[in-house]
Amino acid sequence: MTTEKKDGIVAVGTVGIDTVETPYGKAKEVMGGSGTFFAIAASLLAPVNLVSLVGTDFDRWAEFDRPGLDTEGVKVVDGKTFRWGGKYQENINIRDTLFTELGVIADNRHDVPESYRGCRTVCLANVDPPQQLHVLDSLDAPELVVADTMNFWISSDLENLKKVIVRADVLILNDDEGRQLTGKLNVTDILSDIQAMGPENVVLKKGEHGALLAMGDEYFSVPGYPLQRVVDPTGAGDTFAAGFTAWLHRTGDKSAEAMKTATVYGSALASFCCEDFSTRRLQEISLDEIEARVESFRKLVHFN
Repeated sequence: MTTEKKDGIVAVGTVGIDTVETPYGKAKEVMGGSGTFFAIAASLLAPVNLVSLVGTDFDRWAEFDRPGLDTEGVKVVDGKTFRWGGKYQENINIRDTLFTELGVIADNRHDVPESYRGCRTVCLANVDPPQQLHVLDSLDAPELVVADTMNFWISSDLENLKKVIVRADVLILNDDEGRQLTGKLNVTDILSDIQAMGPENVVLKKGEHGALLAMGDEYFSVPGYPLQRVVDPTGAGDTFAAGFTAWLHRTGDKSAEAMKTATVYGSALASFCCEDFSTRRLQEISLDEIEARVESFRKLVHFN
């Protein structure tokens, strides 16, 4: 029997349960994980095929019941679903991790269904580098590879992380992670050093201060969207990657202008993510609202 081939973005990342406290309240046992935020956000713009692991205790499938989001690649494994708890300080940029329970992601592999293997776009969201490499090796010949990472993998598995980076068309990370990865302080030095590792395009996320994109020797900056209040920034980086990747997949364009526009879409979606706990805000927004916020970004940076 021939397996039906699916279109869309293949995204590998964690699906988990979070308990989060911020100056605006507390959300207990809510949906979290890099794969969760990516898949829900990206599905607003393009089809997404999620590759992840959950335990037999996972009962939140209804939150993935969205047009354009396929969960054939989410494997149920005997054990407990990944859990994370964190508390944000009055300065919302400062976060303390209260607990991390790896559960089933500690000892199991993220396997890619046969139906996903011909997809032309892949996002290697925040999981350990060997899992990212396994997913990448499972695909036929993706035309666009976007990779994300975090400081933990930079310090604990740099060898495998570099194997991921050299194969990426775009690397997304925050400015602190960029400094850790390169040992440099100056932003342009950080970007050029990362480009020398492989990816021509690098995005440095700067939290409330926006994002900086390097494309070869060209730069593009997007400001942070001026929100009245940041309720919960958890998942904002994964949501940025979702908007960025989904726009490029949606248009089929990898030109410099498309990369710039993708950075704006990523920033727009990330700003929505911060307006409520977990994926609540992402679950309710429409494409029209996204377009309106992109237009707001356009006005923010327009001048004569």
